[in-house]
Amino acid sequence: MPPPPLCSNMVSHDLHVSVQEDSAEVLVQQLQQRLKETDCFHKGWVLVGIPQTRVQVLQLQRAGIIPEHVVMLEAPEEVLLQRNHGRFTDPVTGDVYHQLFVQPENDTIKRRLEKGRSLSDQQLLAKVQHYRCEVTAVKAAYQHVLKVFNADQPPADVFQQALTFVTTRRHFRTPRIVLVGPSGSGKSHLARLVSEKYKVVDGTSMTSSAEQQLCLNICSVPSSSSSSLSCSRKWAKHKKWTSKKQKPEKKKKSFISPEEEEDDEEAPLQAPPPELTHGPPQKKRRRKEEVKEGGSGSIKTSSLFRHNPEIPEILRPAVAQLKEKVFTSASFSDLHLHPHLVATLNKVLNVSRLTSIQQQTIPALLSGRDAAVRSQTGSGKTLSYAVPLVQRLQASEPKVSRSDGPLALVVVPTRELALQTYNTFQKLLKPFTWIVPGVLMGGEKKKAEKARIRKGMNVVVSTPGRLADHIQNTLSLALSAVRWLVLDEADRILDLGFDRELTVILNGLNRTGPTRQNVLLSATLSPGVTRLADVCLHDPISISVSGPAPSDPPSQSESFAVPEELQQFVVLVPSKVRLVCLAAFILDQCKFSHSNKIIVFVSSCEAVEFLHLLFGSVLTRHAANQELSFLRLHGNMRQEERSQVFHQFSASATGVLLCTDVAARGLDLPQVTWIVQYTPPSSTAEYVHRVGRTARIGGSGNSLLFLTPAEATFITELANHNISVSEMKLQDVLSCLMKDDAFKGRGKYHSQTSPQALQQDIRERATVLQTQLEDFVHSDARWVQAAKKALQSFLRAYTTYPAHLKQVFHLRRLHLGHTAKSFGLRDAPQGLSPGPAPRGHGGPWDRVRSRNQNQAGKRAGNLRKNQNQNPGRKRLHPGHREAVLIRSEFSSGLEGGGAKKRRKRGITEEED
Repeated sequence: MPPPPLCSNMVSHDLHVSVQEDSAEVLVQQLQQRLKETDCFHKGWVLVGIPQTRVQVLQLQRAGIIPEHVVMLEAPEEVLLQRNHGRFTDPVTGDVYHQLFVQPENDTIKRRLEKGRSLSDQQLLAKVQHYRCEVTAVKAAYQHVLKVFNADQPPADVFQQALTFVTTRRHFRTPRIVLVGPSGSGKSHLARLVSEKYKVVDGTSMTSSAEQQLCLNICSVPSSSSSSLSCSRKWAKHKKWTSKKQKPEKKKKSFISPEEEEDDEEAPLQAPPPELTHGPPQKKRRRKEEVKEGGSGSIKTSSLFRHNPEIPEILRPAVAQLKEKVFTSASFSDLHLHPHLVATLNKVLNVSRLTSIQQQTIPALLSGRDAAVRSQTGSGKTLSYAVPLVQRLQASEPKVSRSDGPLALVVVPTRELALQTYNTFQKLLKPFTWIVPGVLMGGEKKKAEKARIRKGMNVVVSTPGRLADHIQNTLSLALSAVRWLVLDEADRILDLGFDRELTVILNGLNRTGPTRQNVLLSATLSPGVTRLADVCLHDPISISVSGPAPSDPPSQSESFAVPEELQQFVVLVPSKVRLVCLAAFILDQCKFSHSNKIIVFVSSCEAVEFLHLLFGSVLTRHAANQELSFLRLHGNMRQEERSQVFHQFSASATGVLLCTDVAARGLDLPQVTWIVQYTPPSSTAEYVHRVGRTARIGGSGNSLLFLTPAEATFITELANHNISVSEMKLQDVLSCLMKDDAFKGRGKYHSQTSPQALQQDIRERATVLQTQLEDFVHSDARWVQAAKKALQSFLRAYTTYPAHLKQVFHLRRLHLGHTAKSFGLRDAPQGLSPGPAPRGHGGPWDRVRSRNQNQAGKRAGNLRKNQNQNPGRKRLHPGHREAVLIRSEFSSGLEGGGAKKRRKRGITEEED
């Protein structure tokens, strides 16, 4: 007789539960109802023995039950057999003890223990084997939050290991822990210890109660019927799962009165809550829930939470995410480097062990070979080429002097990365004062740079545009002695359209320089990078930690590696709620909880300026434990401002950096705990680069991706590249507003304990915060104009997504009115205009708008006519046009549709 599927063994060994899809659905619905209670919401919870099958995993995901930690216990079969045969049960409390594993607290309990019926060894082994077969689905679904512990050790040791795991990886407001393991692994005892430590609600008995109902065929009724609600009321009466706030004397605040509980089978049942019904709620009831019971001055939340698209269910596909081992056991002292260089690495840069990419790259470069290096962001690629370069320069004979001119060129895509790389070389060259580093980049005075070139620089770090300009126009820049050329973030250099500048640099080196060593580094491998490697590398060695780099052009199924300690989340937010959701998340991470550093990525410079103005004025008003600072970084800022912001955010312990993709590549900003992608990235590669700003060099970090319900299929696009994300619920993000009475509305839902009242209270507080944001925007015509510009730039940038993502990000799928509300605007889409429009006087402005539209139509017709008359005229290739439009770090990334004024030769938009 085959063993039944194992769900949990909390009550007795003869409890056989056939967990099919219907029963699992009812079980999870009971869990969902209980976890929405006030005590679980405020304290957190620990579940035991569920999920253990694929069906249970899917049901939990559909119900929105997302654990923060999944602790899985494993032990040898002989240990499990021994523990199961020595089990005793307390008939009074139902607790399970073991003579050797878990001893009773006192002799009184020991005397009344009863030994239950136990299964044979063959039956137990069959159950364990069945469990291990089914639990593979749990490992695949929760791989980012799961940790497996060996249960064949003292319970105190297991508890300490689990405690360390939970403590170091806490990100939600309250603990959400799941304990899974075979019968006899000690998960019940561990659950009691964890619940006592964190003061969370212990769910050990809940699973037992639910299983007993399933064994009695209570789960045979449809899930939407009132019987499932009756079941949930019965197990909710257990002492461990009864909310302390639901006292018998407070009948009005309880979800169900004590009299109804006693006569549950005889009295007619109330209607089930909306979460358990499959059909849409009645309009009359919905209207009652939307309007607050605050008398004449009641607040309606319909403007923010009504008419929103339904948030779809996220069923995460099981993907084998590509991970790279960052650190190795080898150290820099094993590479036979100069002792002063090793001491500088250990004492100044605080690094001693080699990363995986450094262990492979440094010996290859010390041997003098060209190399194409591919590795994840934050893996130490800068030191992988800087250390061998410094080692060979200091060992050169005759001794290097600044009069020798440039000996090494390091080309990076952005100014911030140029500054960071230059600072790294400055630290490495402290013991070798005769080797002089220098930096050339846009935004600096060319006259001062020419003076530094004339004085002499041996290691030159530069952006492509400025270096090409100096090669063409600065006579004192001699390239005849250059021995090393490093192209860092090569994929980004090509994405930004620096092909012409790279041609100027390579031609200048090939024309005058001797045989040199070339190094190309990139986090992703694109066809352009492959072509560049073929041009500038000679007999290179390919280095890739995550496996051999493919020689063919990458397809849409190319896998990307992300840091191992990075936890990735996604939140599905309707357009109207996006702004208040971002504001609530920032408040939760930076003001209501421990200090965090957050980087928020948006699509345009105008959006960065608007959010910096809005959040810096509204979110900093509320008193809290610490100050909240906002910084901004984008390509339209002056170089002095960009450098100041870069150093200020690097040195700060907490804060929020609002930026475009100027900060997405190569920057090493220390102690960044959260990466928020408020605007979705243009590709999976761009997603990898953004999240690479955290969890660097083996550290831990988190990322959060904002998507609208219409954009949810982008999760599948990420899964096609073996990137898996976990869902974070919208209500969990907004619930932090419960911590501050400044967002309290006029309703009295805060005094009630039902899930509906709690949800309505959260919505009311979110509406208050949204109103504060909108009031600030409309308090000044300048702020309204800034919001309109940000909205227009967002809509234009939305049209620049590549062709294979058009089905996900299409302008026609946006609700313009809801999108306008996400920028704090109350006007309808037809009220938006490039210039200020007086409200309430639409007549004259409508005539102006109509005239402008007619003129624009005539211009478009003339343009099409000219194109038809000149069929031989070269048109911009769609791929080139896309590369131009996605340059968000140089400007807003929206200039692709109009003609631009011609600039002087050698000066680019970024590096002028």
